Amino acid sequence: MKKRFDANAFLRFFPSAGQRRRPGAAPLAMHIAALCSAGGFAGCDNAAIADRKRKISMLLDSFESQLVLVDYQERLMPAIFEGAAVLANARLLAQVAQQLEVPVWGTEQNPSKLGANDAQLRALCHKTLAKMQFSAVEEGLGEWLRPPARPQGGNARSLPKHLQKPQTQEAERGTIVLAGCEAHVCLLQTALDLVEEEFDVWVVTDACSSRTERNRDAAFDRLAGAGVELVTTEMVVFEWLGSCEHPAFKDVLALIK
Repeated sequence: MKKRFDANAFLRFFPSAGQRRRPGAAPLAMHIAALCSAGGFAGCDNAAIADRKRKISMLLDSFESQLVLVDYQERLMPAIFEGAAVLANARLLAQVAQQLEVPVWGTEQNPSKLGANDAQLRALCHKTLAKMQFSAVEEGLGEWLRPPARPQGGNARSLPKHLQKPQTQEAERGTIVLAGCEAHVCLLQTALDLVEEEFDVWVVTDACSSRTERNRDAAFDRLAGAGVELVTTEMVVFEWLGSCEHPAFKDVLALIK
């Protein structure tokens, strides 16, 4: 039996599909409708749609992204290879994310021993997760990154199940832009666990490091082998902007220069 394309499922994977990503461009949903009418998605089920998401989304989209900054802590950063440059790039990412309304989250490893994150960076984070596990996912980061279900109003819960309306969720931002220290420990383990949780993970290489260059590079090799996208700070910034006609372009450019 021929499977019917589920447009609602597709829009859950592409929450910005109805928006114009470039001035003058048609919304993605219009392109999908054209493909459907031409039979381009014939036979697709929801699992196939999820697989297509990774293949189609070759560029970052600010509407689908969240930024996670891992362990830029005051007692750790002096020992990090190229630590000053790494921290500067992390600050730039957080500032641009704030300009573009991309949610920013931070983590701190054993802060009683390693201290708090860089103060400027911490101020730009919506929330900061204190942790003892090396992977932040083990201590609840995944729950922070997924939108909560909106509570039903009134006494809906007292109604019979067949009369209750299903709970709705905010659009999920399933693309996680990740940077931090140390690259081969907390950053690596957090990234791999996020992949396991079915997030789309992009690691910002010039905003990550370890105490040694060799450990940092080994982490990047392993992440690439696991299917994580490796990018740079400016790649992220300009893909989030998408165009020099973006309303925030001049303000963001001033941060880079």
